[in-house]
Amino acid sequence: METQKKFRILVADESHVGFSQIICDEMASSAKARGTGIAKRSPEYIEQKMREGKAVIAFSEDNIWAGFCYIETWSHGEYVANSGLIVSPDFRKGGLAKAIKKKIFELSRKKYPDAKIFGLTTGLAVMKINSELGYEPVTYSELTQDEAFWAGCKSCINYEILMSKERKNCLCTGMLYDPKDHYSPSETKEFFEEKKSVLARLLQYKQWKFLKKFLHKEERKANGGAPKKSLLHLFFNH
Repeated sequence: METQKKFRILVADESHVGFSQIICDEMASSAKARGTGIAKRSPEYIEQKMREGKAVIAFSEDNIWAGFCYIETWSHGEYVANSGLIVSPDFRKGGLAKAIKKKIFELSRKKYPDAKIFGLTTGLAVMKINSELGYEPVTYSELTQDEAFWAGCKSCINYEILMSKERKNCLCTGMLYDPKDHYSPSETKEFFEEKKSVLARLLQYKQWKFLKKFLHKEERKANGGAPKKSLLHLFFNH
């Protein structure tokens, strides 16, 4: 059965604020399971996005909450980010994340037709979805330089890496859709399919390169300055 027939994906409003806590809890749980960081959001913040019509929410056929995503704006509306994408564990691997991303992308284009839509991700699956919408991989210099956006990274476990690279690089890959200068979704999708094995290796290399330095740093801290081998140490050096 197609995703569209299994789920209702709606623009969230006042009637959905009761789901804010479960959404926040699932965001935190998912980030912990992946070992990655996200900008933490409060239930009140999620409720505000719903009331402003800047979020989408998904429900199953049985009216059970299934997923969520919201819009943030930066640099006075010049940039838009589709943030907080989350799918309930009960409904994953069925194409719902892709459908939610498509819906929030369409809402962003409707509300902010001239804005550049961007995102940061550590996952190849999200890169694939973004590519099918017309996003292109870009350097961090092409993303918003709004201090408020980068401040949101402080709650990420990789924030120290980001700052050590002077906000020019991190484990995340930047992706951007520029309404005034972009390839067609078919072109970006084709590019991703052709290069996905290379992109996967690049993501792995980036993690190895960045994390290796901090692994040794943490080892020295834990052992009074003397390095101590661990399973992670063996992994990164073989």
